[in-house]
Amino acid sequence: MGAAHSHAWRTAHRFFDLPLTPELRTLAGRNLETLAAAAERYGFAGTTTRWQDVVEDPEIDVVDICTPGDTHREITLAALAAGKHVLCEKPLANSVAEAEEMAAAAREAAARGIRSICGFSYRRTPALAYARRLVEEGFVGEIRQVRAQYLQDWLADADAPMTWRLDREKAGSGALGDIGAHVVDLVQWITGTDIEAVSGTLATVVPTRPAAGDMQGLGGKGDVSGERQQVTVDDTALFSARLAGGVLGSFEATRMAQGRKNAMRVEINGSSGSVAFDFERMNELEIYDATAPAGRQGFTRVLTTEPEHPYAAAWWPTGHGLGYEHTFTHEVVDLVRAIGEGTDPSPTFDEALHVQRVLAAVEASHDDGSRWTAVTPTEQEQDR
Repeated sequence: MGAAHSHAWRTAHRFFDLPLTPELRTLAGRNLETLAAAAERYGFAGTTTRWQDVVEDPEIDVVDICTPGDTHREITLAALAAGKHVLCEKPLANSVAEAEEMAAAAREAAARGIRSICGFSYRRTPALAYARRLVEEGFVGEIRQVRAQYLQDWLADADAPMTWRLDREKAGSGALGDIGAHVVDLVQWITGTDIEAVSGTLATVVPTRPAAGDMQGLGGKGDVSGERQQVTVDDTALFSARLAGGVLGSFEATRMAQGRKNAMRVEINGSSGSVAFDFERMNELEIYDATAPAGRQGFTRVLTTEPEHPYAAAWWPTGHGLGYEHTFTHEVVDLVRAIGEGTDPSPTFDEALHVQRVLAAVEASHDDGSRWTAVTPTEQEQDR
């Protein structure tokens, strides 16, 4: 995430007209010996091993938080109190209580002109942003059903090493929060409808992992001769959901699906059509027009690289696709524009809080024999 976010801050103003120009001032990290090389590679002017230095620096306007979830609350609250705009990675926190505190602080800061955004970057994929536009315009008609999957395989090997993402104290949850949170956010964002109740089941497929080994990206091979450590999060999450208005949805998140590298899939079925997306083909959106004459109906592949598609006009000629890194650039673009215009960017911390409530409800449902469990907002949230 450090690499992806840094690339976005370096790139955004070079392709988009922005009211402000980002400057990469200070990179914070744990290991002094690796920070200098990382700062040079990513384009930062300086480094620190204390995140507090970033918050306390009067020359810094924005704090970008790419740390594990157990530190999000502390850094965010300090940054907002210091008058810094905040970009915080997802999920917003490791618990609903932490997320509530962060959302309340963000609302108070917004009254002082301080902006905050949660890093659900997949919203900025042109094809998904176009899908949302089509749904808003009524292309699919009345929404009848939704389905969403996020399938990866980087933990399918039982000897893949233990990482912080497998430790509940640091990560909060496993596949459910790490990748399931993305499809929860996307379904709610595309449909404009919140999830109100869930029935969920979780499973930890590999209960222990080697304590050390060689990391390669997210995966790698652990030291099978060494001690194995306990995995304290889920490997797989399955849940049904009821959206406001009664629409049913099915959700799946797993890091055990051999052959699926980053298959984040969303499909919306309506009374007059459907839209379907798979991130492994991220420059394409499939659309189905049920109002077409019989004999000419079928899914149409739309290459979302035309200037008319969200974000695409700033980049390459038609047909020259975008990549994963562009979603982060678009996120920075939207945040910088919001700061310059004095508006609140989306997803807000309140939106991220609702995602956190959905995750908590899935876990509560699993603990209660997969019983249907309400996603309960506070009265204050209901009023908003």
